[in-house]
Amino acid sequence: MTSSLHRGRQRRAKSHISVRVAHAVLGGAVGVVWLVLPGMTSGGDAPVAIKNPAPGASAAAAEDDERSTVDLVLPLVAVGAAGAIAGYGYIRRVRRTRVRTTPGGVGSPPPPRSSPPLAALDEQACAALVEADNRVRAARTELGFAGALCTAEDLETFRRAVREAETELAAAFRMRQRYDEGVPAEEAAREHALAGIVGRCAEAGRRLDSVAAEFGRLRGLEQGLGEALEVAEGRFRELAGRAGAAEAVLAGLRDRYAPTATASVTGSVEQAKDRLLFATVRLNQARQSADAGRPERAARQLRTAEGAVAQAAVFVNGVDRMAAELRSAEQTVPAALTGAEAELAWARRQADPSTRQPPAAGPATATSPPAEARPGPSVPLAGAGTTPGGFEVRLLHVDAVLGSVRQELTGGQPGDPVGVLRRIVRATAPVTSGRAGVLPAAALITARTATAAAADFVATHRGAVGATARTRLAEAERLLATGDPADRPAADLLALEARELAERDVRAHGNPYVGAVGTEETAGTGGAVLGGIVLAEDPEDGTPADFAGPARPAEARRGPA
Repeated sequence: MTSSLHRGRQRRAKSHISVRVAHAVLGGAVGVVWLVLPGMTSGGDAPVAIKNPAPGASAAAAEDDERSTVDLVLPLVAVGAAGAIAGYGYIRRVRRTRVRTTPGGVGSPPPPRSSPPLAALDEQACAALVEADNRVRAARTELGFAGALCTAEDLETFRRAVREAETELAAAFRMRQRYDEGVPAEEAAREHALAGIVGRCAEAGRRLDSVAAEFGRLRGLEQGLGEALEVAEGRFRELAGRAGAAEAVLAGLRDRYAPTATASVTGSVEQAKDRLLFATVRLNQARQSADAGRPERAARQLRTAEGAVAQAAVFVNGVDRMAAELRSAEQTVPAALTGAEAELAWARRQADPSTRQPPAAGPATATSPPAEARPGPSVPLAGAGTTPGGFEVRLLHVDAVLGSVRQELTGGQPGDPVGVLRRIVRATAPVTSGRAGVLPAAALITARTATAAAADFVATHRGAVGATARTRLAEAERLLATGDPADRPAADLLALEARELAERDVRAHGNPYVGAVGTEETAGTGGAVLGGIVLAEDPEDGTPADFAGPARPAEARRGPA
């Protein structure tokens, strides 16, 4: 069959041919008229023979011959003009057909690119990143609960699938980070990069899809909750007890340190209790549904409870980890300050030519031990990236920062050890030589603390956090995992940016869930929606995020409710 588009093109081609034929016929008709016009205008009398033409008659005959020649030339000129006009019209139409940009043109170039398609592809790539990241996180959560009832050999296939999905997702985030940095620069290459991000995210989903059905059969929740419900209830009781202890730990941290030191875990205990409240209701509903002979509904409610328990654990563990990081930073600050002062003194010696004396000439030079090789003044200058005068200004800035830190340490006021280390590391970074090993250790503490705090926030607010914050977090985790001390300051900056962007997304998202008046809703539903455990459109009957996919409303669920 021929599509309407092709049929339309054939009709247009036929109409063009008919127009050209009409032009040719018209030109021929005009020529014929000119040819027969003299015969039509001549008299009807019979010709009279002239035996002896006179000289005057001969002249008249010659004049008549010239008129006859003119009468023949004019029609020929008219025919030629008509043909030329028809040929010119045909050539012009062919040229216009070849160069025109309409879909019906033969050999027409592709339409010029514009920004809306690139913007639409960009939006698609961001959505793919968010969905793939949510799914991988949900898969890790359910795999963690399954590990309590299955052996390591039983779960190896699924853990490998999750690792492969994580690898694809990490590659997609890396491509996105480079895209945000402006690499590549060409528009066509940027479109390919966005398409590659979408493809990587799709591949991560396919890795999980390949084993999702088998994993569901391994757990067998749709056939009965069995011991899985007991495992979830046991973790719930453990976290309920730890939440009270975490509240006491957080109160002690507030008394000992400045408010900025505990800002990242402020409200964590309350949010942990909110998730646990949601979990206890869903655990009770799961048991009731199982007793009523509704195993599929019981399985959905159990998975929802597991997701809430896992996020409550993130909040509680975050408080304990922050306490440990603050203690470690507090112990490192004096050594970091000493190391920074040593680096500052070394940089000043290198910047002052009078302190670098040349070796004395003579025989004693050959017998004396060689002096310790030290970099010249070009090393700190290159690190600072400034002129010698600018380098002196940098040294003054480092001295001012270290003086401020010394004053805070002796002031007796509650401080922020991680923040102090961050100030020391950032101030000395342009002039450091790497001789003081404590500064890379300080940079590791700051980067690790910031990255963990950002990761916890994204994990527990993934229902509102967008792709940009997740991309910065993934890049910070990648740099931190390299083990290179040079990557730690950049990882710290990216983690702080990721946390700031994620908080901005949550504020812009607003209230994640407002239940309809008169409807029955589970306590803590707002927090579960914000955490991406359930959807705001259908928090009660929808499918929660799990190994098989992200959260889905009830109408999108396969199989009976």
